[in-house]
Amino acid sequence: MNLALADIRHKFGRFVLTCLGLGLLMAVALSMVGIYQGVVSEALALSRSLRADLWVVESGTRGPFAEASRIPGDVREMVARLPGVAAAGAITLRTAEAQAPQGIIRVQVIGYEPGRPGGPSVIAAGRGLGAARFEIVADARAGLPLGATLMLGRYRYHVVGTTRGLVASSGDPLIFMQLRDSQDLQFRLAPAAARRAIAASSLGTGTDTVNAIIARLHPDADPALVADTARRWKHLAAMTDAEQSNLLTLSVVNRARVQLGMFTVVLLFVSAVIIALIIYTMTMDKLREIATLKLIGAPDSTIIGLVMQQALLLGGVAYVAAVAIVFSARDMFPRAVALGPTEVAVMAGVIAMICLLGSLVSIRAALRIEPQQALGG
Repeated sequence: MNLALADIRHKFGRFVLTCLGLGLLMAVALSMVGIYQGVVSEALALSRSLRADLWVVESGTRGPFAEASRIPGDVREMVARLPGVAAAGAITLRTAEAQAPQGIIRVQVIGYEPGRPGGPSVIAAGRGLGAARFEIVADARAGLPLGATLMLGRYRYHVVGTTRGLVASSGDPLIFMQLRDSQDLQFRLAPAAARRAIAASSLGTGTDTVNAIIARLHPDADPALVADTARRWKHLAAMTDAEQSNLLTLSVVNRARVQLGMFTVVLLFVSAVIIALIIYTMTMDKLREIATLKLIGAPDSTIIGLVMQQALLLGGVAYVAAVAIVFSARDMFPRAVALGPTEVAVMAGVIAMICLLGSLVSIRAALRIEPQQALGG
C-alpha cells in the first residue's frame, strides 16, 4: 500500500480542508496571472480587430491610444493613394459616459465609415452599421441588448448589433458608430458655444477632423516602407501595426502590467512559504510513524517518497480546486481574466516546483528522526 495515500486516508478531512484553503490562495495567484494576460489582451483587442497594417496620425504624436491626435478628414484620400495601400479609413476615438437603460456606463466610442477599415471584424448578434445615422454596434460588455437606446451627449443612438471581447485598454466596452455621428459628438460645439466661437471668429466650428487614418496594405507591400513614405508629409506621423502593438503593451498599459506582475510574484512567494509550512507541519505530525518505519528497516528513499508524494498530492489537489474556482468565477470579474492552456500548464509547473522545493526542509527533518523515538514517545 502507498504510505502517502494511507496517511492521507487516515486524516482525510484535515487533508481536504488544507487543500481547499491552499486552493483559494492558488486561485488568487492564478487570477492575477489571468488578469495580467487580460490587460495585455484588452489593450490589443481593438488594434487586432481593426486588422490595420498602418496607422497615420498627427505629426509629433504616437497615435490615438497614447496621445491626442487630430488630423483633417481628407488625409484619408491622401493615404489611400500611397503605393502599396489597398484601403484606408478614417477613425475617431473618444471615451465618454453614456446614459444606458441600466444607468450611466463608461464606453469608448469609435467612429468609422462603413465599408472602409475601422469597423468591427465580427458581429456577434444583429447587424453592422448601414447608411442610416444614429445607430451603434456595442460590445456585449456594455450590457446593451439589440434595440436598446443609448443617450450620448445630445443624441440618442439605437443598438443594431453587438460584438464580443472588444474593449479599450482601460477595460471600457467599445461602441462603433458612423464617422459623421462621432465627429458631431466629439467636435461639434453646443449651440451657445458655437455662436460665441463664430462671434470670436474662431475656427473651432468645423467637424471634418479625425484622430487617425488606418490603412490595409497589399500582401506584397512593405509596411515600414509605406510608413516612411507617409512620414515625408511633415504634418503626419505613421506607425506600422507592430509598432502600434509595442506602444500599447510597453507604454499605455506598462504600469498596470508591472504592478500585476509584481503582485503575482509576491503571491507566488507567499504561496511557497505557506506550502512549505503546511508540508513541514504534516511531516512533524508523523514523527512516531516515521520513527517506526526507520525502526523496522525502511530505507531513506521510503521516507523521502512519503514526504514528496504527500507534497505533490497536496499541491495537485489544491491546484485543481484553484483552476475550478477561477474558471467558474472569471466571468464575474469586471475585466478579462485571460487564461489558456499555456498559462494553466505553466502555473501547474510552478506549483509542482514550489511543492518539491517546499518539501526539502521537511525531508531533512524527517531523515534526522531517530528510530528510538518510536519506542520512547
